[in-house]
Amino acid sequence: MNKSISRILMFATALVLIAACGQVLITGRKQMLLFSQGEITSLSDQAYTEIMGKATLSDDYNNIRMIREVGHNITSAVDRYVRENGAEAALEGISWKFDLVESDQVNAFCLPNGNIVFYEGIMPITNTPDLVAVVMGHEIAHALAKHGNERMSQEVLVGAVGQAISAYIGTEDQKKQAIFQVAYGLGSQLGVMLPYSRKHEYEADRLGLIIMAMAGYDIN
Repeated sequence: MNKSISRILMFATALVLIAACGQVLITGRKQMLLFSQGEITSLSDQAYTEIMGKATLSDDYNNIRMIREVGHNITSAVDRYVRENGAEAALEGISWKFDLVESDQVNAFCLPNGNIVFYEGIMPITNTPDLVAVVMGHEIAHALAKHGNERMSQEVLVGAVGQAISAYIGTEDQKKQAIFQVAYGLGSQLGVMLPYSRKHEYEADRLGLIIMAMAGYDIN
């Protein structure tokens, strides 16, 4: 193997080993987190502004009230658990907010900064507090488990190695293009909107059921 490429791979391995290691609240799974919570919160704020700038808030009072009540109950239960277990760091940079927007999409999401958005299209199948709690718990779990940070960290590590190798073997123009792609990739995707892995989705299912049960909702 070319010595320079070998050094790149060794550097990437070292980066993983010295990276800030996190631990998921409740499940205890170890994770690699390369970004500070401040960076993640800033990116989340940008994403929320862009998303909501193109969205129209719903005027469905009954569903808005249900979403906010369920959200308040679940996040209050999470806050209590965190305080009782001395895990306040898990909520750093998170400020819970609940929105319902006009859209036929059957969807909901929670950004890493705690902004939770439900789409009207999901309400016909989440028409009771318990059903809203299932979705709410799952989405909140993504934020609590710092899945956005972890997903970004994985993408950046893989991308950095790939771009470094491409830049090394390419022409000067190709090197510039590789650097641009790394920089633009982070900016255009805002990191927080990268798709979650199956592992993250399974963990969010598990953690979501636990926290909705903490809030007194029926997990059956």
